[in-house]
Amino acid sequence: MAHIKSRKHNVARALPSRLSHTTAALALMAVPAAVFAQQTAPAATDTLPAVKVKAAVENDYKAEKSSSPKFTQPLVDTPQTITVIKKEILLQQGATTLSEALRNTPGITFQMGENGNTQTGDSIFMRGFDTQQSIFVDGIRDIGTVSRDVFNLEQVEVVKGPAGADIGRGSPTGYVNLSTKLPTLETFSAGTVTVGSGDKKRLTVDVNQAVPALGDGTAFRLNLMKEDSGKVHRDWVKNESWAFAPSVAFGLNSPTRAYLYYLHVEQDNRPDGGITTFGRPGYIKPAALANVDVPEVSERNYYGSLSDYDRVKADMFTARFEHDLKPGVTLRNISRFGRTEQKYVLTGINNIFVDSTQAGAVLTDPSTWKVGRNRQGKDQENQILTNQTNLNAEFATGGIKHSLSSGIEFIHEKQTNVTMAADYSGFGNTGCRTTNSSGVVTQTLCGSLYNPNANDVFAPVVANGQRASGATTTAAVYAFDTLKLSEAFQVNGGLRFEKYKTTSDNIIEGATAGTLAPQSLSKADDLITWKVGGLWKPASNGSVYIAYATSQKPPGSDSFALNATATNANNPNLDPSEAKSIELGTKWELLDNRLALTAALFQSETKNDVVDTDAATGAPVQVGEKTVKGLELGAAGMLSNVWQISTGIAFLDTEINATTRANTATQQGSSLAWSPKVSFTSWTTYKLPLGFTVGGGARYQRSVVRNSNNNISTNLPSIPSYWVYDAMAAYDVTKNVSLQLNVYNLADKDYIQSMNNGGSRYVLGAPRSATLTANVKF
Repeated sequence: MAHIKSRKHNVARALPSRLSHTTAALALMAVPAAVFAQQTAPAATDTLPAVKVKAAVENDYKAEKSSSPKFTQPLVDTPQTITVIKKEILLQQGATTLSEALRNTPGITFQMGENGNTQTGDSIFMRGFDTQQSIFVDGIRDIGTVSRDVFNLEQVEVVKGPAGADIGRGSPTGYVNLSTKLPTLETFSAGTVTVGSGDKKRLTVDVNQAVPALGDGTAFRLNLMKEDSGKVHRDWVKNESWAFAPSVAFGLNSPTRAYLYYLHVEQDNRPDGGITTFGRPGYIKPAALANVDVPEVSERNYYGSLSDYDRVKADMFTARFEHDLKPGVTLRNISRFGRTEQKYVLTGINNIFVDSTQAGAVLTDPSTWKVGRNRQGKDQENQILTNQTNLNAEFATGGIKHSLSSGIEFIHEKQTNVTMAADYSGFGNTGCRTTNSSGVVTQTLCGSLYNPNANDVFAPVVANGQRASGATTTAAVYAFDTLKLSEAFQVNGGLRFEKYKTTSDNIIEGATAGTLAPQSLSKADDLITWKVGGLWKPASNGSVYIAYATSQKPPGSDSFALNATATNANNPNLDPSEAKSIELGTKWELLDNRLALTAALFQSETKNDVVDTDAATGAPVQVGEKTVKGLELGAAGMLSNVWQISTGIAFLDTEINATTRANTATQQGSSLAWSPKVSFTSWTTYKLPLGFTVGGGARYQRSVVRNSNNNISTNLPSIPSYWVYDAMAAYDVTKNVSLQLNVYNLADKDYIQSMNNGGSRYVLGAPRSATLTANVKF
């Protein structure tokens, strides 16, 4: 608010400082003038200009609010588990991707792929369910299976539990929202230069400049990123990317504000198809090798081709407008057009051939053993066009204070997939011969298991004429209200109604091999999701709450591709899968509100998740329920002026309540895949005299099964438990320049970061490695 009539205020008390000489390095903050009315009061008709003030101590870890206007209350008074990961933590950790950022919250795991395919991008599992398609940028669904960089992010917000009222269709256990860096009236220039293990080279720039020549409250910001890196202990793998994100703001500190911003990202990577799990501790050997010693393969082995690639081009333009209709009432409108193109050719691995039917293979001679390499490709384009309007209002009725957030959303999302397949014609019998589930002999290129050659001749990956093109159009209205019944009691509720239509126009394989046929499917329906919560404040700095929420996920939600197969989860005749959750929690702000503590007990249930066939009628039926129970504890903030901490631990108890039908009996009572019973994360830093800062963290994940089948009898059944320790040391060379050393995996723990559903291949957790960064800010 730009103009506030003069009135007297108490001056905000500064935190006591043990190292007053270090405060020169703290960032400036733009705050409303009313908070710091330290001047002689002018006449009542005068107005106060905006005042900048330097904070005594910057709290890099504790956030006060979510960036979403749908959450009207501070986090301490929001009845839901929300973890906010601020950019300062990411800078200290040297994190560059969203997957690395999400290591700062427990209960999240990563998955590599299934059905012979290797997953790319941020493949996130949260509280037992796939959350890859529930990633948002500034409250708008992000698109594409790509790896997201954090160079242009202010913070990452992880919202846990069913959130259909917040976002519409999505994961039954929450979503991730990325908050974009936007211009402010502060003038600064910042940047980082990083070199490190794995031939890592990275540059970022962040420039913000007030531009009064274009009008009061005008500012411009530009973020840049360039990276050219390999991967530690992985031969031939590379990551090259560059991006720029310009933005301009008008009317800052005025009743009417506008933000225009754009993001362009390009990636040209050589992807990692993974390492075979063959020979790792716990690997289940084939019967033919029961009495044969099976050596583990080298973690450096690259089974792909030098012609493999993963190329991404993404563009996103956003226009956001805000207007304060009157004190406490704000109208917002945001529009976005985004497009992401991804093209890749990747060589994955699945089968090991060591039996006598393969030419030259000798059971007792590992040097003759071969690995099957399957070529796969993707040519995918995603588009999104949306316009969303939101109204926030604070008012009172009959002595009850309301904080209302309501809105309307129009969204059109489209995805086109050109089917890519390996062309083995001309290879004769030089490959390994395998048989698929239909008994058809197929061919997979072979390579040496222990000494692969990236210069081998590989089958080309080409378009085979099939295509999947789908789109979802959504119109939704929603309303959330927080009713403050008294200073101690609040009630929160939200409701979302949306109409959607998904259309899928495909070209599929025809009834006769080698022919193609068109297929058009559609699904239209209404979705109603809601949440309600009650909150009690036993003290001004704490709350105790109970909340209930729902979500729904209709067929075609993730891929926009409907499927005519009766038992396929994307069959348009099926009902949406449904989820509900109840949560009992408490939140407290301690140490003069510098430290946030959270605790939550929760239980989530889903139904309509499994599609089966009725034994009597043959009709498809939706059966099966999944339950996730857990406890999550967290802490973030300052223990003192020089000591900051962020930590969390999650305990999960998951179960599949499947029917006793033959094809699901092996899952009866089993745990959900990728759901560790215990996961822990922590990060802390301590400022020493003379400009030194030291820090470090630990991550723990208990053993996690890769499949919900109780009778896993092949490959590697689970990801073993692991502890990983990281460390950081920084030195302020001048008030504008600091050097930062990060060492990862101090104990050089050999661990699996992610694995495919079949347990045949994995992504290695980074061995001991280091980066050196120069941080510059003026």
